[in-house]
Amino acid sequence: MSKKRKSFSADFKAKLVLEVLEGEKTINEIASKYEVLPVSLKNWKKQFLENMSLAFDKSTVVKEYKDEIEELKKSKDSIAKKLGETIVEKDFLVEKLVSLASSKERKTLLNTKLNLSMNQQCKLLQINKSSLYYTAKKPFGTGKEIKLLDAINNIYSDFPSYGYRRIHSQLLRDGYNVGKKLVKKAMKYMGIEALYPKPKTTTANKEHYKYPYLLKDFRNDAGQVVIDRVNKVWSTDITYIKLEKGFVYLAAIIDWHSKKILSWKLSNTMDITLVTTVLKEALMLYPKPEIFNTDQGSQYTAKAHVNILKKHDIKISMDGVGRATDNICIERFWRSIKYEEIYLNEYKNMKVLNRAIKKYMDSYNSKRLHSAIGYKTPNEVYYDYINNLGFRGGKLLQSVS
Repeated sequence: MSKKRKSFSADFKAKLVLEVLEGEKTINEIASKYEVLPVSLKNWKKQFLENMSLAFDKSTVVKEYKDEIEELKKSKDSIAKKLGETIVEKDFLVEKLVSLASSKERKTLLNTKLNLSMNQQCKLLQINKSSLYYTAKKPFGTGKEIKLLDAINNIYSDFPSYGYRRIHSQLLRDGYNVGKKLVKKAMKYMGIEALYPKPKTTTANKEHYKYPYLLKDFRNDAGQVVIDRVNKVWSTDITYIKLEKGFVYLAAIIDWHSKKILSWKLSNTMDITLVTTVLKEALMLYPKPEIFNTDQGSQYTAKAHVNILKKHDIKISMDGVGRATDNICIERFWRSIKYEEIYLNEYKNMKVLNRAIKKYMDSYNSKRLHSAIGYKTPNEVYYDYINNLGFRGGKLLQSVS
């Protein structure tokens, strides 16, 4: 068993060295007295004699310490400067790395073999450590969800023109308890949508003059256009209808106040003749309006159409570019006829479609109650106003039931 090495203080060593220098006892006697090794006494004496002069020349010691401290200070300043430069460079490189590489790319730089903890690597690369262990849930990965995808795919294969609403309805018929949002999400996940061409009904002609929108003067505090009487503003537009083979176009003119459809026409082409025919028919059947509102389509900006309005001293108003809401009255009618008639039926040809639209127009004007006019029919509102004018000397028109 090894002995523990003793440690002696400077005062103890000095005391023994002075006793040795007195010369009254031998080194062995002093070593035996104080239980130290004789060789230790010899070394302490030698060390004492070599450094004796320092007791009388303190400046030398102080100078050596000052020089050492100054050297250490310079070294410390140099290290601090280098460390500061390194920190600035590190921050610059990290900022550039983050801006140039995505989080996913930065994750590829992580290295478990480096003598640097993952926490520190994530901190330097500005990566959220929890993202290393997060596994995203695969959408539509369960057996039930895959079965739903298969069902949607089968329906879509048979009816590629079906949108998510019709596919949802078919799924309900097939016994699936799903919502429309889930069907829409599934179709987006599968990358499918209803296949049908979408014709553009508004094509502007840069050479034609575009008239300002005049109906903004009739907006209420809520921003809604409010027209207080019939024949003050008429509005017109064109929409398309899908047949088994191709598309046809429906143009109509509506009285903004009464919501009455004044004239309409179905055509297999979208040209100037379509809009001028509808306009001429409306002016022949009813008193002219003060303002006639359209979009900026080339059919409505063409001279043939504009000249008819000018001939009758009718003010021309046109929607702003891309502002379908400026012509909201006719747009809402398109929604009504499509949801109440067109989307519910299929038409083999124009002849069948024409009969269906005529029947709907008659019902819309004379029987369908309209919430915007106090749940009256458009004919009631229109002809009541015209007949009241007649009692005051205006032209009396026959009331329509």
